Amino acid sequence: MKNWMADRRLLIGILIAHLLLFFTFEDKTVFWYIFTATMLVLISYSIIHEEIEDNTSTFSYLSIGIASGLGLFGLFWLGSFLIDVLNLPFSSQITRLYNQFSPDLFWHYLVLVLIIAPGEEIFWRGFIQKRLSKYFSTKMTVGLSVLLYASVHLWSGQFILVLAAIIAGLAWSILYAWKRSLPLVIVSHIVFDLLLFVFLPLR
Repeated sequence: MKNWMADRRLLIGILIAHLLLFFTFEDKTVFWYIFTATMLVLISYSIIHEEIEDNTSTFSYLSIGIASGLGLFGLFWLGSFLIDVLNLPFSSQITRLYNQFSPDLFWHYLVLVLIIAPGEEIFWRGFIQKRLSKYFSTKMTVGLSVLLYASVHLWSGQFILVLAAIIAGLAWSILYAWKRSLPLVIVSHIVFDLLLFVFLPLR
């Protein structure tokens, strides 16, 4: 097994992501501006250091991507429903999360679909997970990539967002490990985000 700690590109990428996400969550009033810039930087870093991988047909990545996005949203909807029915304390956290970070201007929705959702997949699956796969088994790679993806959400100060990142990150990491298709996970992420923020918001 190669020493992943010697992979400077990987370590610098993780460090850059943490620094940028720290500033992204620092000031809620400029969140969408900073988040958009952050993702553009991470996209650029990723495509400079890793090739985009797509080992599935167009029909396959569209059908599986759409189906998985719908299924993941269904899981989140069920979780939200149970939280409300059981009167769990997470309900107020979900409401607060929507109030603080939901898109509310047209350009927010535009960058969500064109930059943020694709950018997260390009960086976290197409760069971080792909590089980790050079050093670890598939299960270990998936686990580490999920933890790293969730770790940057700690800067939000919202436990429910970290939990959401773990669940969604696990789904997308498994999909990527299974099909090795970046377009597939991008489609899945876009479908999930459109349902979560545009068509069927949970709050």
